[in-house]
Amino acid sequence: MEKIFHLQENKTTVSREILAGVTTFLTMAYILAVNPDLLSATGMHAGSVFTATVISSAIATFVMAFFANLPVALAPGMGLNAFFAFTVVLGMGYSWQLALTAVFLEGILFLILSFFNVREAIVKAIPENLKKAVSVGIGLFVALIGLKNAGIVIGSQSTIISLGNITSGTALLAIIGFLITIILFANKVPGAILIGIIVTTIIGIPLKITSINSGFSPISMPDAPLFWKFDFSDIFSFKFFTVFFTFLFVDIFDTVGTLVGVATKAGLIKKNGEIHNVKQALVADAVGTVAGAMLGTSTVTSYVESTAGVAAGGRTGLASVATGLLFLLALFFSPIFLLIPSAATAPALIFVGFLMMQSVTTIDFGDPAEGIPAFLAIIMMPFAYSISEGIVYGLLSYVILKACTGKFKDITIVTWILFVIFALRFFM
Repeated sequence: MEKIFHLQENKTTVSREILAGVTTFLTMAYILAVNPDLLSATGMHAGSVFTATVISSAIATFVMAFFANLPVALAPGMGLNAFFAFTVVLGMGYSWQLALTAVFLEGILFLILSFFNVREAIVKAIPENLKKAVSVGIGLFVALIGLKNAGIVIGSQSTIISLGNITSGTALLAIIGFLITIILFANKVPGAILIGIIVTTIIGIPLKITSINSGFSPISMPDAPLFWKFDFSDIFSFKFFTVFFTFLFVDIFDTVGTLVGVATKAGLIKKNGEIHNVKQALVADAVGTVAGAMLGTSTVTSYVESTAGVAAGGRTGLASVATGLLFLLALFFSPIFLLIPSAATAPALIFVGFLMMQSVTTIDFGDPAEGIPAFLAIIMMPFAYSISEGIVYGLLSYVILKACTGKFKDITIVTWILFVIFALRFFM
């Protein structure tokens, strides 16, 4: 243990690291229920998605543990799974096989960029305020999906959307689940989201929303994953490029942002401001994405919930080993996770929206050339029901406003290139 993870150097112990790994798993295990529920909307088999989610999460987390030696766990990212299901497949009309192809190719490119340190150029090309706006916009988009799935908000011809019947059925159960989650979180209970999902599922049994078959067994052999289900038929279209770039864009910034947050909390930031083993951490993220796409799930990324494990004392990859082992153990409890209804996962989606909204306070709205692009990026994601549209309109308006106010030095070459590519979409 000492030789691999350098426990003494990081002033930690085996027991502390294991406790941290368990804590991290409890705070992010909700993805095992949410991800199959979201992706099954595309026609993908929920059991197969569950298997893919577990295995890809374990692979990526183990790579993070042994290659980067960081207490960071990974799993299919919230927001990216919603973009996969509701924008690419249900919105654009692509097959889930083609969406998996975009994730696979994005993962390959991310892996190359990580090895050759090109990702710094892309990270620097996107304005800081726009990066924060993307996180906020995704939060609103995810929250809207949760509200819709629960029936709390419904479609309306006269008002576009309106409040559903919240006095009964799934909407009422989701509201109860959300109240449970936020009360637990406000009282700093570890695993508040997971506990909220479990309690809401149990409450749903007498309400006949949680359905348990007579031959139900909590343990079973996992379903086979959707291995290598790719479709390369339309990968050279401009539409596909937009999907591909959005996956890459969100993956890169989601990963970098999470790593900065976790590393800062763990005291793993070097004197020059760099993250300890950041290159290896990015490789772990890319490997997880490639593995996830091959197995049949959306983009795998680092989880900010890892900060819970860090708060419990995690400082090395040994904590990630513990989390990865728990993921593998969960593989044989798929009936429990697949039992959870949408009304129980919806509160988790709404609450994740709240967590992602927090960076809105750091956006500079005082400068119109900064604030307006951020505003457009934020509102276009939920209103156009598309993460990619938010990114496109945010970046286009940023370049136009900066150019028209004479602030050309704020626009990098890479940003100009992205501007031209996005502008061409209106003519192709």
